[in-house]
Amino acid sequence: MTEPRLDHLVHAGPDLDALVADFTRRAGVEPVLGGRHVGRGTRNYLIGLGGAAYLELIGPDDPAARPLPDVFGIDRLTAPRLAAWVVRPADIEATVARAREGGYDPGDIAPLSRRTPAGDLLEWRLTPNRGDRFGGLAPALIDWQDARHPTAGGLPQLTLVSLTGHHPDPPAVRQALAALDVELDVTTGSPGLVAVLDTPNGHITL
Repeated sequence: MTEPRLDHLVHAGPDLDALVADFTRRAGVEPVLGGRHVGRGTRNYLIGLGGAAYLELIGPDDPAARPLPDVFGIDRLTAPRLAAWVVRPADIEATVARAREGGYDPGDIAPLSRRTPAGDLLEWRLTPNRGDRFGGLAPALIDWQDARHPTAGGLPQLTLVSLTGHHPDPPAVRQALAALDVELDVTTGSPGLVAVLDTPNGHITL
């Protein structure tokens, strides 16, 4: 079952233009430019996943810049990776407090922003997107505040068929997920998320 409060999936790579081109070839649908993250050295492209969920393709705004941004481990990537998933709780402060009581600390909530291609500034709050997070299996938490949600802009659409995770220690991951009150099927394996999308070219796996 897909977590009903899923906000977006994060597909990261060390070369964003190459990532977008390869995704477009595989899926048969071209993501749209989201914009640049202010002061973080990254840029993103977006595609809808149905309802208020979307896929974010993110990478360095300038792939020749050094050092590369460490967001989502981009500075350590040699190939694209489904690096994270993000959920949108009704009350982000209460969710962080309950998670800490349940034995998992999602980190402090911090402000972030992105400049759209039209020049508009979107501002939101997010728990940290750095660190291991059990290989990305523990989601970040987001609060869009008064910002217009990215899916409100009429994104091209694909369908998320499934989202699952693998980890050498599934019970530890499940404890963190329970503390966050989110759902993700986790089995034993190398750490990582796996998403299956239904596209005009058939099912593809990230």
